[in-house]
Amino acid sequence: MFRERDIQHLDKSYFNIVLTGDFDVTVQSKNTGHFWYIHYRECHGEGDCVIFHKHRASHPYHQHGKAKNLRQAVRKIKGHDVFQMNGRR
Repeated sequence: MFRERDIQHLDKSYFNIVLTGDFDVTVQSKNTGHFWYIHYRECHGEGDCVIFHKHRASHPYHQHGKAKNLRQAVRKIKGHDVFQMNGRR
């Protein structure tokens, strides 16, 4: 379950916050325009968060990876943005 303090730490200068809930967060990167849906699974173990990604609002999501928590998911998203903005091959 996402804690309120974790959600409050989402960088609003970096993301448009689309939706937040106890188990789900959806954001849009202001840098790439890509959408990210982070789902917290209630099982405890490696990869408690599943990260989904799409390039446009009309596209379907695809699984992008897993993270231990919301902060790690955000770091992975920002890393993907750097990859995209530096000329994805």
